[in-house]
Amino acid sequence: MFGTNCYVLATAPGAECVVIDPGMDAVDPLRDVLSEHDLKPVAVVLTHGHLDHTFSVVPVCSGYDIAAYLHPDDAPMLADPVTWHGPALAAIVAGMPIPEPDDLRFLTGGVELDLAGVRLMPRHAPGHTLGSTVFEVTLENGPGLLSGDLLFAGSIGRVDLPGGSMSQMTASLARVVLPLDDATVVLPGHGPVTTIGRERAGNPYLQDLVDEPAAPRRSL
Repeated sequence: MFGTNCYVLATAPGAECVVIDPGMDAVDPLRDVLSEHDLKPVAVVLTHGHLDHTFSVVPVCSGYDIAAYLHPDDAPMLADPVTWHGPALAAIVAGMPIPEPDDLRFLTGGVELDLAGVRLMPRHAPGHTLGSTVFEVTLENGPGLLSGDLLFAGSIGRVDLPGGSMSQMTASLARVVLPLDDATVVLPGHGPVTTIGRERAGNPYLQDLVDEPAAPRRSL
């Protein structure tokens, strides 16, 4: 209902894989993708704790007997989604299952995850939530960024929910996004795929930051 993107990362068909952000109604489509490519999940990785990204984490983790990874600052959101989604969404999320997997492991910024041969570099990027984390990854055709709800095509994540902060969002965009190479493919939490170069040139939320001195760009 929130149009959340769920990604499956694997090195090849028939390999083990990592599931990113299994949100609402993700279980059946995920099963179809895994069957089509003969993939076996070894972990779920969450970009942040909002229910639209975590709704199916329990059935996926329990169904495949795997762990979930999340930044510790967003762990309270799993146990108490109503408080962390704000009054406007309280009526929607109040009756939904609490997504607390049995095996929850915490991410550490700058400590690379190597899961099923898929190497993910977490970058803590608060602003949308306290524990929002993006992941640098090497894709088949070059560098990639699983941006969660930090960066979208032409926009950024909302900052008006509990734990959100525009100042932190701006700082995360400047520190995490701008130094990336223009060719980096952005896989966002919602909406279409884009690139860092396209967003640097046309995303209004990055325009003021582009004119400021930034750290040297890096390739993955």
